Order: sequence, then C-alpha cells, then structure tokens
Amino acid sequence: MAKRDYYEVLGVSKDATEEEIKSAFRKKAKEFHPDINKSPDAPEKFKEAQEAYACLSDKENRAKYDQFGHAAFDNPYGGASGGYQGNPFENFDFGDIFDDLFGGGFSSFGSAFRGNTRNSSRARKGADTLYGMKIDFLEAVYGTKKDIDLEYYETCEDCDGHGGHGESVCSDCGGKGTVIKQTSTILGTIQTRTTCSTCKGTGKTYKTRCNTCKGNGKVKVSKTLTIDIPAGIDNGEQLRVSGKGEAGINGGPNGDLYIEIRVLPHELYRREGNDIYIDLPVSITDLCLGCKKVIKTMDGDVEIKIKEGSQPGEILRIKGKGIDNKDSWRKGDFYCVLNLVIPRSLSRKQKDILEELEDTDLEDEIEFKKFNKLNK
Repeated sequence: MAKRDYYEVLGVSKDATEEEIKSAFRKKAKEFHPDINKSPDAPEKFKEAQEAYACLSDKENRAKYDQFGHAAFDNPYGGASGGYQGNPFENFDFGDIFDDLFGGGFSSFGSAFRGNTRNSSRARKGADTLYGMKIDFLEAVYGTKKDIDLEYYETCEDCDGHGGHGESVCSDCGGKGTVIKQTSTILGTIQTRTTCSTCKGTGKTYKTRCNTCKGNGKVKVSKTLTIDIPAGIDNGEQLRVSGKGEAGINGGPNGDLYIEIRVLPHELYRREGNDIYIDLPVSITDLCLGCKKVIKTMDGDVEIKIKEGSQPGEILRIKGKGIDNKDSWRKGDFYCVLNLVIPRSLSRKQKDILEELEDTDLEDEIEFKKFNKLNK
C-alpha cells in the first residue's frame, strides 16, 4: 500500500514551522499510542506518525522529501536519494517527547519508542511498581495504618547511579552510544548501526567501577514502610507512594509505588458506593405489630422504628450514617433491609395462634388484589 503524504499524516501544511510539526506529532502520538488506544489500527497509525515526524523534524530530510517525496528514501541503489542510505529514521530519538507526554515512569512507555541508543545516557525516571494489600471492611470504613516490608532497588548514592567514578567520553563511539559498521557486498557498502559494546550504549566510560553497587548503579534495600489508609477507601482503589518504585536510570529518580487495595467482605455489612446495607432479621410479629430495633451504624448505635404492618424486603433508611469518604461530595446513608426469619420449630400453643391467623381475610390487601386481577 502506498505511503501517505507525511504532511497529511500529521495534519499540517507544507509551510508548517518546526514547532507546529512537533506539536502535531505530540497530539498524534498521544492519540494513537498502543498503550492508550486499543484499536487494531492504532499501532500502524502510531508508527506512521513517528516516521512522518522523524522526517519532517530534520531539516535535511525534510528538504529531500519536499523535492523528491518518498522516493528520497525508498530508492536504495541510486536515483533521487543519491545512493543507498538504509532507513534514515531507524535511530531517531523520540525520548524527550515521550517522556514529556507520559512522564517517563511506566516501563510500557519506555525503550520501544525511544529510538535505539542515541540518548541512552540521559537520566530517566525508574518504572512504577504495584503492590497488592488486603484490608478488613471496617479498616476501609474508618481508615488505618499498615506496615509493609519492601525490597527494591535505589539509585546508588556513591556513584549517583552511573556505576563508576572518573567519567569520560567513550573513545570507541565518541559519546554517541552507537557505532557504525560497514560491510562490503556485491551491491556496495552497507552501513549498520549497533550499540557500542564498550560503554553499553551510555556514551561514557569510567576509570574505576563503583564498589558499592558493583557497577550496576543500583543497590538493593529492605525497608518497612508505614502506609496511611484513608477512611472511606474502596475496593480496587490505589494509593501512590512517591519514589518507592524501581531505581532510575543514569541517576534519574526512582519510580513510584502504587498500592492497590482489596477490601475483604464483612459478614453483615455490604457497601454500595458510600452507602451501607444490612439485612435486618425480623420476626412475623415484628412486622405485624411493629417494634423498635437498635442498629449499630458506622457512627454508633441508632434506634429505628418498624411500623405496624411492614412487609419483608422493605428498606429503612438512616440518613448520613454510612461511609464518610473525604473524596466524595456527600456522606453515605445506612439502609436496613427487613429480612423475615421463619422459626424452624414451634410449640403447640404457637401453632394454634398461627392457625387462628390463617383465618385472617387478606382479600382487600393490595398484593392480593393485584394477584387476583392477573389470574382472572
């Protein structure tokens, strides 16, 4: 399939400024990044935008493209491009733009879209990590503190994460982090760019290796952290602990730790948003004659009145006695669902009373009227 015009891909005019081209690419990158856009064609559109920006952001390549179009780079053996040049965009560095867009924190936004190694010596934030934590229902309601034991890597303080002392520019790659190898073939000389094996792509070498981190730039630490669990936190919510993720690269800051909360179910209470529900066991006499019950809500004991003639399944509301979530615009309510409990054994006297109750005429009750109307 023929390639689309690079200006059309980014949605800019042919006289667009460098800043306009960069701004257009940022929008496209954020729109079609595969970690954000899950549509099947997103990866291809993302790659297409990358290629367009890599060409148009470079003055020399843009001039060639304006004169010859895609032929400036597609002809490997001569013609408009003036000889084989390989893929002119394969080592283009997108690091600054992606770090700006995505914060550089998540590994999924990382090296796959940074170009190869041209800018691998730049300090970058470490990846974020996830930790699962279980808490009781009431701990989630009222808030609590939890200690967690963590083992993670921090940037080595002795060498600032570089892995050595006495920094100098790598003599093999001249600080670029990559080396170009030339191979002679029957078709001519082919150039390939690879990571420098001497400096591992950093562009730097050191006189002495750091003894503290053994040249890794990171040291493993074990710490106990006290985590404040706020009142009202819900199942699946996350807490962020800054700087406790993976160690940064080349002296960059640590990533962040995200604690995902799992709230264990309660034997009586259940939660819906900031509201609390409870199945309140009642007897047939409670419903028929009415009564009062003392309920333990989230704010202490409250007395409620069950009216005479109440029905099983009716819900009584106690306003403002649910969960007090500081991130919500209102405090929750407390709901009691009347749950009729039928006795499994009765005395002879109790049975006689119920048999008398059986003679009660219920034909005028609304439930019976609806049923009888339906079955006529």
